[in-house]
Amino acid sequence: MEPLASAERELTGVAPEPHVRFRGATKSFGKGIHALEDVSFDITPGSFTVLLGLSGSGKSTTLRLINGLHTPTDGEVSVLGEAIGTARGHRLQDLRRQIGMVFQQFHLVNSMSALENVCTGALGELRGPRIGLMMYPKRIRERALEQLERVGLADQRFQRAENLSGGQQQRVAVARALMQKPKVLLADEPVASLDPKSAHQVMRLISGIAREDGLTVVCSLHQVELAREWGDRIIGLRGGRVVLDADAADISHEQALEIYATVSGREDAESERAL
Repeated sequence: MEPLASAERELTGVAPEPHVRFRGATKSFGKGIHALEDVSFDITPGSFTVLLGLSGSGKSTTLRLINGLHTPTDGEVSVLGEAIGTARGHRLQDLRRQIGMVFQQFHLVNSMSALENVCTGALGELRGPRIGLMMYPKRIRERALEQLERVGLADQRFQRAENLSGGQQQRVAVARALMQKPKVLLADEPVASLDPKSAHQVMRLISGIAREDGLTVVCSLHQVELAREWGDRIIGLRGGRVVLDADAADISHEQALEIYATVSGREDAESERAL
């Protein structure tokens, strides 16, 4: 299925506004340390963009700039048409509700059931804390069960998170992110902790749901073949700078591996794990 932006362009003849826009974005952490330097790109609605690179290349910083956890030191980052670095208060909260997040380490509460963990994804639309599954409104519990059904875990809804496999826990985390009804879904190394079979299952799940819902996905990875298989587009980062930006279908395995060359031109040992 083609990205949402392509379909909209065919219907209207006008390219839609990007869901994510970086213009000369730089993020510094003092003493001349640039986690990201002069980065510019647009991400169109409904696309699946992979950020590919070594640890420390700027992938996580890019995601944190998108969801407002970091603000750019220089340049601008816009999400859904608004400069997220200058958004404050309720407006920032509203923007973040439209940006779902899936983490490498799942970030589930081990003592909670799968269903209750998914319910926590709706806390942004509720007032006050919730302690225990039955403290959530029925409509939230029903919606959470629907999301667990989508990720194939409805039968595990009462299992404590700590009793689930890594792949199952990440699927619960995906369901939790979907509770926000996001327009943009960020995934920070979502399969780095998983075995190859589970990794493909989770990537297939994220890709399928994103296309069904018209979500814009920005996913950081370090595995070249997963990036080429599931991404519409690959943005390669090295040393905080963009070193490659092209359609995934047009990038060879060898070209993708060049992203992993160190600044001095030598191949880093981590590139071996990207094969």
